[in-house]
Amino acid sequence: MQDEYRTVAREGVHETEINRSRFLCALAPAATEREAQEFIARVRKEHPTATHNCYAYVIGADASVQKASDDGEPGGTAGVPMLQMLLRRDMRYAVAVVTRYYGGVKLGAGGLIRAYGGAVGEALDALGTRTRRRFRLATVTVDHQRAGKLQNDLRTAGREVRDVRYGDTVTIEIGLPEADVEGFRAWLADATAGSAGFEPGGEAYGDA
Repeated sequence: MQDEYRTVAREGVHETEINRSRFLCALAPAATEREAQEFIARVRKEHPTATHNCYAYVIGADASVQKASDDGEPGGTAGVPMLQMLLRRDMRYAVAVVTRYYGGVKLGAGGLIRAYGGAVGEALDALGTRTRRRFRLATVTVDHQRAGKLQNDLRTAGREVRDVRYGDTVTIEIGLPEADVEGFRAWLADATAGSAGFEPGGEAYGDA
């Protein structure tokens, strides 16, 4: 797994106009290929009279799934430059749809490539990106007496507390960078006089 990846900060639309053609770039984070395809279908439904709805998406922290469509534009002039822009910006788990309303002036192959790639680049600048970093999930169990202080200590130390559950004992779920697991185990033993339980779990990505 990649240690971190970048994705779109939020869903949104950015519009540009080139030689009287309107280019609307809709961007969104997408956790799966199905999510990306559902977003593309939604944008197409919103713009049924558009000349073209071209798209590109990259799924996987290692960019294992990459798809692009020219949607009727000359081959290689729309979807591919959109995909290349996503990859050049190191975007992952992201989908872009550029909706074009033709304005009567032909742009030529080079003009189309610049327009579609540029629309994605401008939209990324306008909407922003965020970095997601890989974490090791871990479960800490502690008695009720120590739980409040331990939660405060965790937050003071900048640890990500993801969930707290109260039962016979208190279960605290946290996210740790992989390199910190052993150091955290020692810190926890020291902070709770060895009374807390520690169970490393699976991996996930969280905001860096």
